Amino acid sequence: MTHADDHPDKLRADLKKWVRQNEDLGSGWFLDEGKPEEISEPNTESTVGEIPEAVVARVEKARKPLAPEAKVTASNVAKESKPTTKPTTKPTTKPAPKPAPEITNPEFKQECERFVAQALATIAKQSPQVSAVAEFDQKNSDNPKETLLALRDEALSCQKCGLAKSRTQVVFGSGDAQARVLFIGEAPGREEDLQGEPFVGASGQLLTKIIEAIGFDRRHIYIANILKCRPPQNRDPLLDEIEACSTFLKQQLSIIQPKIICCLGKVAAQTLLGSDLSLGRLREGIHFYEGIPVMATYHPAALLRNPAWKKDTWQDVQRLRALHDSLDDVVTNRSNAKGGS
Repeated sequence: MTHADDHPDKLRADLKKWVRQNEDLGSGWFLDEGKPEEISEPNTESTVGEIPEAVVARVEKARKPLAPEAKVTASNVAKESKPTTKPTTKPTTKPAPKPAPEITNPEFKQECERFVAQALATIAKQSPQVSAVAEFDQKNSDNPKETLLALRDEALSCQKCGLAKSRTQVVFGSGDAQARVLFIGEAPGREEDLQGEPFVGASGQLLTKIIEAIGFDRRHIYIANILKCRPPQNRDPLLDEIEACSTFLKQQLSIIQPKIICCLGKVAAQTLLGSDLSLGRLREGIHFYEGIPVMATYHPAALLRNPAWKKDTWQDVQRLRALHDSLDDVVTNRSNAKGGS
């Protein structure tokens, strides 16, 4: 007696469906022996009869039950089975940064070169950066991406402060787990609270433009906030909220180990650096957080309210990009010094 599922037309239809669903795995994904037949690219308008007869015959044979007298033994399995190759997917790669924008103003170009030279001299005197990843006990501590995801899972259920009651979502952070540049804002806003991602509202769109203007895109960098939850009515963070959230930010920084941190706004800069200096003063020089160079500039939301500050911000991020491109020289010099000692 023939079952309905064994009818050749039904079998061809199933094969066609399987091929479509697995087209990215190659034409031989379901064959376990012999040279796979060439199968044309699946077409939603093709007929069922386009499945090769040889393929149908192979599958029909494979689907038949074992004969009563057949015995499954280890030797039979060894003879009949052949190792299959697991389909591999290409890792997602991010494009290299574009060239830094040309500085056309000769006075600012000199000022920028002077800033970078002074910053590099100061950085060279700093003690080598020490990773604190061990503070976050994870089996995948050698994999920044996996460790960061594990920390994110912990943050999503955080109940350490009163913001847990008013938030819609925890906004942990996003970007490259091995980013060279990390931006830190103050706290999530309304759109961020709704979407669970940092800087996705109007100020986020402006930040994206700023990042792209210096030759990066958001895949090159990481974005986080001092707070992971939105304060009601976007008020300033309270001290107990900052304290409750500080562990997550410290662990993010220790896992990612960025080469440069850029603080967006006074709250972010003063909190990270433990300083009471004005943003104007903080913008003037290079600072350090556990050996990592820190720069400060205006928060994008402030630029939306005060467009006149855009020029200053543009110069700030041009300095940041120039410093970013010069940091490898410091690493090379340190390596040479160690090798010669």
